[in-house]
Amino acid sequence: MAQSPSDAASGAKSHHDILRRMSLSSPNMQRQDSLADVDPRAANPSLGLSGGVISATFCIPHSLQLRSGANWGTNTRRGTSALFDSLKYLSSDKSPWNHTLVGWTGEITAPEEMTPPDTPPATTTASRIPPLNKSSAPIPIDGLTQPTEKPQSEGLWISKSDQSRLEWQLAHDKDCRTIPVWLSDDAEGGTEGAICLKDQSRWRRFAEHELYTLFHYKQHEPTNGVAERGSWADYYRLNQKFANRILEVYKPGDIVMIHDYHLLLLPSMLRQRIPHMYIAFFLHIPFPSSEFLRCLPRRKDVLEGVLGANLIGFQAHGYSRHFVSCCTRILGFPSDNTGVDAYGARVTVGVFPIGIDAAAIEKLAFDNPIIDDQVKALKAMYAGKNIIVGRDRLDSVRGVAQKLMAFERFLDRYPEWREKIVLLQVTSPTSIEEEKEDSNNKIANKVSELVAKINGVYGSLGHSPVQHYPQYLSQDEYFALLRAGDAGLITSVRDGMNTTSLEYVVCQRDDHGPLILSEFSGTAGSLKDAIHINPWDLTGVADAINYALTMSEDKKTAMQQSLYHHVTTRTVQAWSKGFVKRLLSVLTSHKSTIATPLLDKTALLTQYRAANKRLFMFDYDGTLTPIVRDPAAALPSERLIRTLKALVSDHRNAVWIISGRDQEFLQSQLGHIKELGFSAEHGSFMRHPGSTEWENLAEIFDMGWQKDVMACFQKYTEQTPGSFIERKRCALTWHYRPSDPELGAHMARECQKELENTVAKEWEVEVMTGKANLEVRPTFINKGEIVKRLIESYGHEVGQPPEFALCLGDDFTDEDMFRALNASSLEPEHVFTVTVGASSKMTLAQWHLLEPADVISSVALLNGGDGDVADLGALAMVEGRVPDELPGGVIPDELPGGKL
Repeated sequence: MAQSPSDAASGAKSHHDILRRMSLSSPNMQRQDSLADVDPRAANPSLGLSGGVISATFCIPHSLQLRSGANWGTNTRRGTSALFDSLKYLSSDKSPWNHTLVGWTGEITAPEEMTPPDTPPATTTASRIPPLNKSSAPIPIDGLTQPTEKPQSEGLWISKSDQSRLEWQLAHDKDCRTIPVWLSDDAEGGTEGAICLKDQSRWRRFAEHELYTLFHYKQHEPTNGVAERGSWADYYRLNQKFANRILEVYKPGDIVMIHDYHLLLLPSMLRQRIPHMYIAFFLHIPFPSSEFLRCLPRRKDVLEGVLGANLIGFQAHGYSRHFVSCCTRILGFPSDNTGVDAYGARVTVGVFPIGIDAAAIEKLAFDNPIIDDQVKALKAMYAGKNIIVGRDRLDSVRGVAQKLMAFERFLDRYPEWREKIVLLQVTSPTSIEEEKEDSNNKIANKVSELVAKINGVYGSLGHSPVQHYPQYLSQDEYFALLRAGDAGLITSVRDGMNTTSLEYVVCQRDDHGPLILSEFSGTAGSLKDAIHINPWDLTGVADAINYALTMSEDKKTAMQQSLYHHVTTRTVQAWSKGFVKRLLSVLTSHKSTIATPLLDKTALLTQYRAANKRLFMFDYDGTLTPIVRDPAAALPSERLIRTLKALVSDHRNAVWIISGRDQEFLQSQLGHIKELGFSAEHGSFMRHPGSTEWENLAEIFDMGWQKDVMACFQKYTEQTPGSFIERKRCALTWHYRPSDPELGAHMARECQKELENTVAKEWEVEVMTGKANLEVRPTFINKGEIVKRLIESYGHEVGQPPEFALCLGDDFTDEDMFRALNASSLEPEHVFTVTVGASSKMTLAQWHLLEPADVISSVALLNGGDGDVADLGALAMVEGRVPDELPGGVIPDELPGGKL
């Protein structure tokens, strides 16, 4: 047996032989892979896995009908079949995991009204399904009377017993143990646990109006933002309610797998509650470039939300590249093709093209005599003609209009095919809320017009080149359609996972009809041997259709064999195993790193409102104001001033600015707010609220060390153009931000070494590295000592220690504050330590915020000031409804970029 891969490759006759020999040469690796599949806990002992997997999807696999006092009616939900198949696999005996699904109930329907005995029952579903084109609505007999509209319901009441009955039914589901998430306003609850469901579709509105459209490169017309504010608050609450539901069943060592764009905030919300949780996220739709994502006002919130995961998966390489680019361009996080560095931890990014349950599809498609008969009937109906098949949802991203225009171009360029071909196009109603509200039926009308035009120009009395069926197909009809095709045509203009292409390959097992596939489909990167087309290039698509129809049998067979092998080996089962295995690998390699979670504003606001005594401690530079090249230019904004004034207006709030700045600067910029307390020069001086006198805490200390430090700083200032010295009463600071970055950093390291080997050994001082500066100060002076004083001072007043303490800072000098608070006697749940900034750093803080603007909006959420629309979500979660205003007044209009 070969002892190494190179030995295995020696003498091999083909690349297949190389792979076979290498597999034989690695028995230990084979055993490890086998163990990982059979018993992941044994294969990864350091992770302490429980064996449980919790999947979170927006909707459960069933559509529900309420039958009050009886078992609920359930039907299989349409769409996302690959996702539901993966959940079914994880719940099966073939999987080593104990699987639980958490998902929203979806819109629950009420029982249909009983038909009067003398009225013949409806024999079709046509009366219950609204027409795709509103012009086809029934016309009154007298031509004048308008159809009566059913009055809007006040809501659907679900009793506690009915809720419990559904939960029992879903918990005992034969395919997958399911736990429903009930979505309603807290104020809509009734007595004895009953809930009232109103406007149920609002929970999907932000995701499907804002995210789905933008992620598919579509932009809305500008609006006043009122509707978007409410839908954002609902989106935030939706994710928070999912987090609450998951935590009800979570056990330490469980893996949480979160799916798709409805739940982008959920990873961070779970990370806030359990920092060590194992979280994977998979996006089933495309991810846009940074140029498009920047158009989304909530862009930061969305990115920070999903970065709570350990592993983020995408359908295609382009989508993963866009994501890491957005994290760098929008959030400022370092990234590469494999992941993002965020707040002390690595978030891994990967590409995991999803598959289908190929074996089940093949069995359904070929082991049913009814389907066999339907295939024969279709081929007999169009005998002597080639059949091109298409099945798409009727929305703007599926490219049905582009398909029809390309087919028209094909008939024009290749007239010999006009009587020999037919396009069977089935369009089912879209499931996307945004597309459903196409009030003018623009897409449906466009498709209908194109079909009529093509058949009018290129058809005849005996033949129509396009057969368009705007309807749902039964499963049997769908598989018969795919089997009957001589070519499959998919022209998506932007798509995540397109399972139709995969199912078509399986259904062409015997006939080898070529697949023509849009390069913008998420499956295009996987199905490399398909005929790839650009749906916007109508002539190119026309030529591809001709190529597919004239392809030799040998080429068809070779294409089909390659595609069939891919689809039947890269199944949804293989995808599930591979995704979980990759997560375990990531967790093992990054076991020692823990990310600092995003500040939980819901918990912050809840504790603030419950407290009667509150203590606030803010750093200044990089926390309340952005870092600038010239420190003198770091002036407080009007927004900051208004927010601080609102905060100190509540007598229960003690607010302190604890900065490295000197007394003069703090006095000149913020001294007019009399209720503020100040600590200058990292704790050397204090000024209490309401006082004008500064207390010198370092007056007994010998400052003779400053002469030696000044000489050293002066030497490096002369060698570093642009640098300068700032002299404070108790500290000296050398700034090099205006200098060349590389030269400044190098000189700072040299200066630090010199000071540590000279002055620091002779005097009780420490050399501190800051953001583009070096500072020397006495060792006993630091921000942590001030924090200790404040806690002790406020603890001796009436009411004992503060019941709420919020401390924010951005650099290493602020770690002294976090350390002091963590070691204090305050209740841990009463303390919020927050580091500010995008750099990936280890910190003693419990939470993080991205930038000073987020600090201001977070503080404004508590007691007024200049708030941020993003914080409506946290406020709605605390109040149990979408509020009409933020604390301190009505919600102001939004400015570009999402700030107020």
